[in-house]
Amino acid sequence: MSRTLVRSLYSAEVHGREHVPATGPVVLAANHTGYLDGAVVHGLSPRPAHFLVLASTFERGIGPVLRHSGQIPLVQGTGSRQALMAALGVLERGGVVGIFPEGGRGRGDLARVEKGVAWLAVQGGAPVVPVACLGTRATGALADSWPRLRSRLVADFGAPVVLAEEDGTPGRVRLDRAAEEIRTALADHVTAASARHGIALPTDVPPDLWD
Repeated sequence: MSRTLVRSLYSAEVHGREHVPATGPVVLAANHTGYLDGAVVHGLSPRPAHFLVLASTFERGIGPVLRHSGQIPLVQGTGSRQALMAALGVLERGGVVGIFPEGGRGRGDLARVEKGVAWLAVQGGAPVVPVACLGTRATGALADSWPRLRSRLVADFGAPVVLAEEDGTPGRVRLDRAAEEIRTALADHVTAASARHGIALPTDVPPDLWD
């Protein structure tokens, strides 16, 4: 569904598909600027992926499609642990999990990330593939806006981040280090991909995000 949507309505490009391991558990970690980011990364991923999606999205018309394709509802705050455990189960079965570690739509510059992505990578023994999602929201556009039809959208998959084993390191310290390593790798990849493809990130947080 998402592949058809993205390919039919937009000039969609995928780069770096070879960086996604063909087998075994993988975490796809993408920057988040626009409403269609999930559809773009999911639709252009070389492997089927189970994304953590805000639970409120399941209440819209696309809810049945999300459930049928195995996407994971995420209630921010109280329900995050349940979603993370469901995602861990996917990784333990050798599947692919997609996550937006910034925790919401914004500039997509990875100024900060939530630690859920690091927890999944550590607990699931999975490499993290950074994904630059570009073109889904222009500066000044609303949080739920769609890009102009036939506009250029890009999903660029980067080299996997494999977290080193740290025997004897306290769990909280290891998680903090892993989160920062992932954040840095993803930020660097997004910056490089934005320059390489000539698609700038929005300079603002969506103006209606907190309405």
